[in-house]
Amino acid sequence: MHPDLQRIQEAIEHAVRGMSSEQLAWHQNGKWSAAAILEHLSLTYSGTAKSLQRCLKAGQPSLTAANWRQRIAGFVVTGLRYMPSGRQAPAMVLPKGAAPETVLVEIQRNLAAADDAISRCEAQFGASSKIANHPILGPLTAEQWRTFHLVHGRHHMKQITRIRGQMVNRG
Repeated sequence: MHPDLQRIQEAIEHAVRGMSSEQLAWHQNGKWSAAAILEHLSLTYSGTAKSLQRCLKAGQPSLTAANWRQRIAGFVVTGLRYMPSGRQAPAMVLPKGAAPETVLVEIQRNLAAADDAISRCEAQFGASSKIANHPILGPLTAEQWRTFHLVHGRHHMKQITRIRGQMVNRG
């Protein structure tokens, strides 16, 4: 696994280590649980893998030109390595209520699938080539896809850390 994606896998494992299914499912009203966050991340990994697998099957990247919003968002996330908060997740990666036990298994499988697809696209299309569009950030290279997943994952691991603190503070 690429070191950036290995880092996020380790961060996920660290963030949820020792949490029971009940703790993973706990949430404040109107907020996601740790399990929902993990499901969201898992859906982003599977979405990346599927999108890139389509490119590999077609034998070419799947790209459209980036608009100015995508260019700015892409620079902030992959260049500055900062994930702004408060943005609504796209519908295709909204959690659907998967069981915590299922999410913990799926996230590892989907992260590995994304890693494999990114590496295969990088080998087939070149390290400097844009390989596929991200729905918010526009066209990304393999390295930018990895950076996105690292920055996005770290953003959500901070949320899980806050959830753990809220559980401790509530008694």
